[in-house]
Amino acid sequence: MTRIRFLASLGAGGVIYLTPMAFNKIGFNATQVGIGIAIAALIGTFTRLLSGFLLDRRVSCSLLVSTACFLTIFADLSLFRANSFNTYLFGQVLIGASAGIYWPAAELAVPFGCGEFPSRRGYALVRSSDALGMSLGALFGTITAAVGYIRLVYLFDTFCMIILLNLLRKSSLLKPYDQNNDSAISVSKLTNNMVKYPFFIELIPILIVSLIATGIFAMLQSALPLDMVRGGLERPPLSEATSGSIITMQLCLLVFLQWPVGRWLADRTIRFGLLLSLLNLGSGCYLLAYSATIKNGVLIIFGAQIFFSIGLAAFLPTATQAVIDITPFNKRGLALALFSQCFAFTALIAPLITGWFLDTNSHAYDLWLLMAALCILLIPILRLVRPLRSAN
Repeated sequence: MTRIRFLASLGAGGVIYLTPMAFNKIGFNATQVGIGIAIAALIGTFTRLLSGFLLDRRVSCSLLVSTACFLTIFADLSLFRANSFNTYLFGQVLIGASAGIYWPAAELAVPFGCGEFPSRRGYALVRSSDALGMSLGALFGTITAAVGYIRLVYLFDTFCMIILLNLLRKSSLLKPYDQNNDSAISVSKLTNNMVKYPFFIELIPILIVSLIATGIFAMLQSALPLDMVRGGLERPPLSEATSGSIITMQLCLLVFLQWPVGRWLADRTIRFGLLLSLLNLGSGCYLLAYSATIKNGVLIIFGAQIFFSIGLAAFLPTATQAVIDITPFNKRGLALALFSQCFAFTALIAPLITGWFLDTNSHAYDLWLLMAALCILLIPILRLVRPLRSAN
Protein backbone atom coordinates (compact mmCIF):
# COMPACT_ATOMS: atom_id res chain seq x y z
CA MET A 1 0.00 0.00 0.00
CA THR A 2 2.92 2.32 0.67
CA ARG A 3 4.19 1.81 -2.87
CA ILE A 4 0.71 2.38 -4.29
CA ARG A 5 0.30 5.64 -2.39
CA PHE A 6 3.80 6.78 -3.38
CA LEU A 7 3.16 6.21 -7.09
CA ALA A 8 -0.21 7.97 -6.95
CA SER A 9 1.27 11.00 -5.17
CA LEU A 10 4.39 11.04 -7.36
CA GLY A 11 2.31 11.46 -10.49
CA ALA A 12 -0.17 13.84 -8.90
CA GLY A 13 2.46 16.19 -7.45
CA GLY A 14 3.38 17.78 -10.76
CA VAL A 15 -0.19 17.80 -12.06
CA ILE A 16 -1.60 19.57 -8.99
CA TYR A 17 1.06 22.24 -8.71
CA LEU A 18 1.84 22.80 -12.40
CA THR A 19 -1.57 22.70 -14.12
CA PRO A 20 -2.26 26.44 -13.51
CA MET A 21 1.14 27.34 -14.99
CA ALA A 22 0.72 24.95 -17.93
CA PHE A 23 -2.53 26.51 -19.10
CA ASN A 24 -1.53 30.06 -18.25
CA LYS A 25 1.36 29.51 -20.65
CA ILE A 26 -1.01 28.86 -23.58
CA GLY A 27 -3.13 31.94 -22.88
CA PHE A 28 -5.79 30.84 -20.41
CA ASN A 29 -6.67 33.58 -17.94
CA ALA A 30 -6.86 33.08 -14.17
CA THR A 31 -10.65 32.83 -14.23
CA GLN A 32 -10.61 30.01 -16.79
CA VAL A 33 -7.96 28.09 -14.85
CA GLY A 34 -9.86 28.64 -11.61
CA ILE A 35 -13.14 27.40 -13.11
CA GLY A 36 -11.45 24.16 -14.13
CA ILE A 37 -9.99 23.60 -10.67
CA ALA A 38 -13.32 24.42 -9.02
CA ILE A 39 -15.20 21.99 -11.29
CA ALA A 40 -12.69 19.26 -10.47
CA ALA A 41 -13.28 19.88 -6.76
CA LEU A 42 -17.06 19.88 -7.26
CA ILE A 43 -17.07 16.61 -9.20
CA GLY A 44 -14.81 15.13 -6.55
CA THR A 45 -17.39 15.80 -3.83
CA PHE A 46 -19.91 13.57 -5.63
CA THR A 47 -17.50 10.77 -6.52
CA ARG A 48 -16.18 10.64 -2.95
CA LEU A 49 -19.68 9.86 -1.71
CA LEU A 50 -20.15 7.33 -4.52
CA SER A 51 -16.86 5.65 -3.62
CA GLY A 52 -17.83 5.47 0.06
CA PHE A 53 -21.25 4.04 -0.82
CA LEU A 54 -19.68 1.34 -3.01
CA LEU A 55 -17.12 0.45 -0.35
CA ASP A 56 -19.89 -0.12 2.17
CA ARG A 57 -21.54 -2.39 -0.42
CA ARG A 58 -18.33 -4.48 -0.32
CA VAL A 59 -16.89 -3.34 -3.64
CA SER A 60 -13.16 -4.01 -3.36
CA CYS A 61 -10.68 -1.20 -2.76
CA SER A 62 -8.58 -2.61 -5.60
CA LEU A 63 -11.38 -2.18 -8.15
CA LEU A 64 -12.02 1.43 -7.13
CA VAL A 65 -8.33 2.37 -7.11
CA SER A 66 -7.93 0.75 -10.54
CA THR A 67 -10.93 2.72 -11.83
CA ALA A 68 -9.34 5.92 -10.53
CA CYS A 69 -6.11 5.04 -12.35
CA PHE A 70 -7.89 4.60 -15.69
CA LEU A 71 -9.75 7.89 -15.24
CA THR A 72 -6.45 9.62 -14.43
CA ILE A 73 -4.83 8.24 -17.59
CA PHE A 74 -7.69 9.53 -19.76
CA ALA A 75 -7.50 12.89 -17.94
CA ASP A 76 -3.73 13.14 -18.45
CA LEU A 77 -3.98 12.41 -22.16
CA SER A 78 -6.75 14.97 -22.50
CA LEU A 79 -4.84 17.68 -20.64
CA PHE A 80 -1.59 16.89 -22.45
CA ARG A 81 -3.24 17.70 -25.79
CA ALA A 82 -5.70 20.35 -24.61
CA ASN A 83 -5.61 23.68 -26.41
CA SER A 84 -9.25 24.67 -25.97
CA PHE A 85 -11.17 25.55 -22.82
CA ASN A 86 -13.69 22.73 -23.33
CA THR A 87 -10.95 20.10 -23.59
CA TYR A 88 -9.32 21.53 -20.47
CA LEU A 89 -12.63 21.31 -18.59
CA PHE A 90 -13.12 17.71 -19.72
CA GLY A 91 -9.70 16.79 -18.37
CA GLN A 92 -10.41 18.54 -15.08
CA VAL A 93 -13.74 16.72 -14.72
CA LEU A 94 -11.90 13.40 -15.09
CA ILE A 95 -9.22 14.49 -12.61
CA GLY A 96 -11.87 15.40 -10.04
CA ALA A 97 -13.76 12.15 -10.57
CA SER A 98 -10.57 10.14 -10.23
CA ALA A 99 -9.50 11.85 -7.01
CA GLY A 100 -12.94 11.39 -5.48
CA ILE A 101 -13.01 7.66 -6.22
CA TYR A 102 -9.40 7.12 -5.15
CA TRP A 103 -9.20 8.69 -1.71
CA PRO A 104 -11.85 6.80 0.31
CA ALA A 105 -10.68 3.50 -1.20
CA ALA A 106 -6.99 4.25 -0.65
CA GLU A 107 -7.63 5.24 2.97
CA LEU A 108 -9.79 2.21 3.74
CA ALA A 109 -7.23 -0.10 2.11
CA VAL A 110 -4.56 0.76 4.69
CA PRO A 111 -5.93 -1.41 7.54
CA PHE A 112 -6.37 -4.31 5.09
CA GLY A 113 -2.66 -4.30 4.34
CA CYS A 114 -1.42 -3.89 7.90
CA GLY A 115 -1.85 -7.46 9.14
CA GLU A 116 -0.27 -7.54 12.60
CA PHE A 117 1.22 -4.09 12.01
CA PRO A 118 -0.84 -1.50 13.99
CA SER A 119 -3.04 0.50 11.64
CA ARG A 120 -2.10 3.85 13.24
CA ARG A 121 1.52 3.21 12.29
CA GLY A 122 0.28 2.13 8.89
CA TYR A 123 -1.45 5.46 8.36
CA ALA A 124 1.69 7.31 9.48
CA LEU A 125 3.73 5.30 6.98
CA VAL A 126 1.45 5.85 3.98
CA ARG A 127 1.14 9.56 4.80
CA SER A 128 4.93 9.74 4.75
CA SER A 129 4.80 8.04 1.35
CA ASP A 130 2.20 10.59 0.19
CA ALA A 131 4.36 13.51 1.30
CA LEU A 132 7.51 12.13 -0.33
CA GLY A 133 5.75 11.35 -3.59
CA MET A 134 4.03 14.73 -3.74
CA SER A 135 7.29 16.59 -3.11
CA LEU A 136 9.23 14.63 -5.73
CA GLY A 137 6.38 15.03 -8.21
CA ALA A 138 6.33 18.79 -7.67
CA LEU A 139 10.13 18.84 -8.10
CA PHE A 140 9.85 16.96 -11.40
CA GLY A 141 7.20 19.44 -12.52
CA THR A 142 9.44 22.36 -11.60
CA ILE A 143 12.25 20.87 -13.70
CA THR A 144 9.96 20.36 -16.72
CA ALA A 145 8.78 23.97 -16.41
CA ALA A 146 12.38 25.20 -16.26
CA VAL A 147 13.36 23.39 -19.47
CA GLY A 148 10.20 24.44 -21.31
CA TYR A 149 8.33 21.11 -21.43
CA ILE A 150 5.85 21.66 -18.63
CA ARG A 151 3.18 19.33 -20.05
CA LEU A 152 5.45 16.36 -19.55
CA VAL A 153 3.94 16.18 -16.06
CA TYR A 154 0.85 14.60 -17.63
CA LEU A 155 2.84 11.90 -19.42
CA PHE A 156 4.81 11.29 -16.22
CA ASP A 157 1.55 10.88 -14.30
CA THR A 158 0.31 8.43 -16.95
CA PHE A 159 3.53 6.43 -16.60
CA CYS A 160 3.03 6.29 -12.81
CA MET A 161 -0.56 5.09 -13.26
CA ILE A 162 0.51 2.27 -15.59
CA ILE A 163 3.06 1.06 -13.03
CA LEU A 164 0.43 1.38 -10.30
CA LEU A 165 -2.07 -0.72 -12.27
CA ASN A 166 0.54 -3.41 -12.76
CA LEU A 167 1.27 -3.34 -9.03
CA LEU A 168 -2.42 -3.68 -8.22
CA ARG A 169 -2.70 -6.68 -10.54
CA LYS A 170 0.06 -8.50 -8.68
CA SER A 171 -0.88 -7.39 -5.17
CA SER A 172 -3.24 -9.12 -2.77
CA LEU A 173 -3.20 -6.28 -0.26
CA LEU A 174 -6.43 -4.60 -1.34
CA LYS A 175 -8.84 -7.36 -0.37
CA PRO A 176 -12.61 -7.06 -0.82
CA TYR A 177 -14.29 -5.31 2.06
CA ASP A 178 -15.70 -7.84 4.55
CA GLN A 179 -17.07 -6.52 7.78
CA ASN A 180 -17.08 -10.04 9.23
CA ASN A 181 -13.42 -10.71 8.50
CA ASP A 182 -11.69 -9.23 11.53
CA SER A 183 -8.37 -10.80 10.56
CA ALA A 184 -8.23 -8.68 7.41
CA ILE A 185 -8.60 -5.48 9.38
CA SER A 186 -5.94 -4.15 11.71
CA VAL A 187 -8.30 -2.57 14.21
CA SER A 188 -9.18 -3.53 17.77
CA LYS A 189 -12.50 -5.17 18.55
CA LEU A 190 -15.45 -3.13 19.65
CA THR A 191 -15.52 -2.35 23.34
CA ASN A 192 -18.45 -3.30 25.54
CA ASN A 193 -19.71 0.26 25.18
CA MET A 194 -21.62 -0.15 21.92
CA VAL A 195 -22.94 2.54 19.64
CA LYS A 196 -25.40 4.78 21.45
CA TYR A 197 -26.01 7.28 18.64
CA PRO A 198 -26.08 7.17 14.84
CA PHE A 199 -22.50 6.98 13.61
CA PHE A 200 -22.75 10.35 11.84
CA ILE A 201 -23.51 12.11 15.14
CA GLU A 202 -20.39 10.57 16.66
CA LEU A 203 -18.41 11.68 13.60
CA ILE A 204 -19.34 15.38 13.84
CA PRO A 205 -16.59 16.44 16.32
CA ILE A 206 -13.78 14.99 14.21
CA LEU A 207 -15.28 16.50 11.05
CA ILE A 208 -15.37 19.95 12.69
CA VAL A 209 -11.73 19.65 13.72
CA SER A 210 -10.87 18.39 10.23
CA LEU A 211 -12.55 21.37 8.55
CA ILE A 212 -10.42 23.82 10.53
CA ALA A 213 -7.22 21.82 10.08
CA THR A 214 -7.68 21.29 6.33
CA GLY A 215 -8.76 24.93 6.03
CA ILE A 216 -5.41 26.00 7.47
CA PHE A 217 -3.59 23.71 5.03
CA ALA A 218 -5.50 25.26 2.13
CA MET A 219 -4.69 28.75 3.41
CA LEU A 220 -0.99 27.90 3.53
CA GLN A 221 -1.21 27.22 -0.21
CA SER A 222 -3.38 30.20 -1.13
CA ALA A 223 -3.16 32.97 1.50
CA LEU A 224 0.42 32.56 2.76
CA PRO A 225 2.17 33.19 -0.60
CA LEU A 226 0.10 36.35 -1.14
CA ASP A 227 0.64 37.45 2.46
CA MET A 228 4.41 37.14 2.08
CA VAL A 229 4.73 39.05 -1.19
CA ARG A 230 2.33 41.80 -0.04
CA GLY A 231 3.92 42.38 3.36
CA GLY A 232 2.37 42.88 6.78
CA LEU A 233 1.74 45.74 9.17
CA GLU A 234 5.47 46.31 9.67
CA ARG A 235 7.04 43.43 7.74
CA PRO A 236 8.17 44.46 4.24
CA PRO A 237 7.10 42.42 1.19
CA LEU A 238 9.22 39.34 0.54
CA SER A 239 10.66 38.39 -2.82
CA GLU A 240 9.15 35.52 -4.80
CA ALA A 241 12.37 33.54 -4.32
CA THR A 242 12.19 33.89 -0.54
CA SER A 243 8.50 33.05 -0.50
CA GLY A 244 9.11 29.97 -2.64
CA SER A 245 11.92 28.80 -0.36
CA ILE A 246 9.60 29.02 2.65
CA ILE A 247 6.95 26.89 0.93
CA THR A 248 9.62 24.38 -0.14
CA MET A 249 10.93 24.24 3.41
CA GLN A 250 7.49 23.34 4.71
CA LEU A 251 7.11 20.50 2.18
CA CYS A 252 10.57 19.13 2.99
CA LEU A 253 9.95 19.30 6.73
CA LEU A 254 6.74 17.34 6.31
CA VAL A 255 8.59 14.60 4.42
CA PHE A 256 11.11 14.21 7.24
CA LEU A 257 8.68 14.62 10.15
CA GLN A 258 5.67 12.61 8.97
CA TRP A 259 6.96 9.16 9.90
CA PRO A 260 8.69 9.94 13.25
CA VAL A 261 5.77 12.06 14.47
CA GLY A 262 3.18 9.54 13.26
CA ARG A 263 5.17 6.63 14.72
CA TRP A 264 5.44 8.40 18.09
CA LEU A 265 1.72 9.20 18.17
CA ALA A 266 0.80 5.62 17.28
CA ASP A 267 1.48 4.66 20.91
CA ARG A 268 -0.69 7.46 22.27
CA THR A 269 -4.39 8.23 22.31
CA ILE A 270 -6.36 9.71 19.42
CA ARG A 271 -7.25 12.75 21.52
CA PHE A 272 -3.59 13.42 22.33
CA GLY A 273 -2.68 13.34 18.63
CA LEU A 274 -5.47 15.74 17.73
CA LEU A 275 -4.53 18.02 20.65
CA LEU A 276 -0.90 18.10 19.49
CA SER A 277 -2.06 18.96 15.98
CA LEU A 278 -4.34 21.83 17.09
CA LEU A 279 -1.69 23.30 19.41
CA ASN A 280 0.94 23.30 16.67
CA LEU A 281 -1.40 24.64 13.98
CA GLY A 282 -2.58 27.37 16.35
CA SER A 283 1.01 28.26 17.26
CA GLY A 284 1.97 28.44 13.59
CA CYS A 285 -0.96 30.75 12.82
CA TYR A 286 -0.11 32.97 15.79
CA LEU A 287 3.51 33.25 14.64
CA LEU A 288 2.38 34.27 11.15
CA ALA A 289 0.20 36.98 12.72
CA TYR A 290 3.08 38.12 14.93
CA SER A 291 5.47 38.19 11.95
CA ALA A 292 3.34 40.93 10.38
CA THR A 293 4.06 43.25 13.32
CA ILE A 294 7.89 43.32 13.12
CA LYS A 295 10.32 44.29 10.38
CA ASN A 296 12.33 41.06 10.58
CA GLY A 297 9.19 38.95 10.45
CA VAL A 298 10.60 36.65 7.76
CA LEU A 299 12.51 34.75 10.46
CA ILE A 300 9.27 34.22 12.36
CA ILE A 301 7.63 32.90 9.19
CA PHE A 302 10.41 30.35 8.80
CA GLY A 303 9.91 29.28 12.42
CA ALA A 304 6.16 28.96 11.91
CA GLN A 305 6.74 26.31 9.23
CA ILE A 306 8.14 23.95 11.88
CA PHE A 307 4.88 24.14 13.84
CA PHE A 308 2.77 23.73 10.70
CA SER A 309 4.79 20.66 9.64
CA ILE A 310 4.39 19.03 13.05
CA GLY A 311 0.70 19.90 13.11
CA LEU A 312 0.12 18.41 9.66
CA ALA A 313 2.21 15.31 10.45
CA ALA A 314 0.17 14.79 13.63
CA PHE A 315 -3.23 15.46 12.09
CA LEU A 316 -3.25 13.36 8.94
CA PRO A 317 -2.71 9.83 10.33
CA THR A 318 -4.45 10.55 13.65
CA ALA A 319 -7.64 11.98 12.14
CA THR A 320 -7.90 9.16 9.60
CA GLN A 321 -7.50 6.54 12.33
CA ALA A 322 -10.06 8.42 14.45
CA VAL A 323 -12.63 8.07 11.67
CA ILE A 324 -11.90 4.33 11.46
CA ASP A 325 -12.15 3.90 15.24
CA ILE A 326 -15.35 5.93 15.61
CA THR A 327 -17.29 4.29 12.80
CA PRO A 328 -19.01 0.88 12.76
CA PHE A 329 -17.55 -1.63 10.31
CA ASN A 330 -20.32 -1.37 7.74
CA LYS A 331 -20.21 2.44 7.57
CA ARG A 332 -16.48 3.09 7.28
CA GLY A 333 -16.52 3.67 3.52
CA LEU A 334 -19.07 6.46 3.79
CA ALA A 335 -17.32 7.86 6.89
CA LEU A 336 -13.99 8.10 5.05
CA ALA A 337 -15.78 9.70 2.11
CA LEU A 338 -17.21 12.37 4.44
CA PHE A 339 -13.77 12.86 6.00
CA SER A 340 -12.12 13.34 2.61
CA GLN A 341 -14.87 15.84 1.74
CA CYS A 342 -13.27 18.17 4.30
CA PHE A 343 -10.20 18.42 2.07
CA ALA A 344 -12.28 19.02 -1.05
CA PHE A 345 -14.55 21.58 0.62
CA THR A 346 -11.77 23.68 2.13
CA ALA A 347 -9.72 23.49 -1.07
CA LEU A 348 -12.69 25.05 -2.84
CA ILE A 349 -13.85 27.57 -0.21
CA ALA A 350 -10.69 28.67 1.63
CA PRO A 351 -8.99 30.35 -1.38
CA LEU A 352 -12.17 32.35 -2.09
CA ILE A 353 -12.52 33.53 1.52
CA THR A 354 -8.85 34.35 1.99
CA GLY A 355 -8.68 36.13 -1.37
CA TRP A 356 -11.60 38.34 -0.39
CA PHE A 357 -10.08 38.95 3.04
CA LEU A 358 -6.69 39.98 1.62
CA ASP A 359 -8.27 42.27 -0.96
CA THR A 360 -10.32 43.90 1.78
CA ASN A 361 -7.60 44.29 4.42
CA SER A 362 -4.37 44.29 2.36
CA HIS A 363 -2.71 42.11 5.02
CA ALA A 364 -3.45 38.78 6.74
CA TYR A 365 -2.75 39.70 10.38
CA ASP A 366 -6.37 39.34 11.52
CA LEU A 367 -6.88 36.23 9.42
CA TRP A 368 -4.02 34.29 11.04
CA LEU A 369 -5.02 35.52 14.48
CA LEU A 370 -8.57 34.28 13.89
CA MET A 371 -7.36 30.83 12.84
CA ALA A 372 -5.09 30.62 15.90
CA ALA A 373 -8.06 31.42 18.13
CA LEU A 374 -10.23 28.80 16.42
CA CYS A 375 -7.59 26.13 17.06
CA ILE A 376 -7.63 26.94 20.78
CA LEU A 377 -11.43 27.09 20.93
CA LEU A 378 -11.67 23.64 19.35
CA ILE A 379 -9.65 21.93 22.08
CA PRO A 380 -12.69 21.30 24.38
CA ILE A 381 -14.50 19.55 21.52
CA LEU A 382 -11.87 16.81 21.59
CA ARG A 383 -13.63 15.40 24.66
CA LEU A 384 -16.49 14.45 22.33
CA VAL A 385 -14.21 12.28 20.17
CA ARG A 386 -15.16 8.83 21.51
CA PRO A 387 -13.57 5.94 19.60
CA LEU A 388 -15.54 2.68 19.64
CA ARG A 389 -12.24 0.82 19.41
CA SER A 390 -9.15 1.34 21.50
CA ALA A 391 -6.10 2.68 19.66
CA ASN A 392 -3.66 0.05 18.51
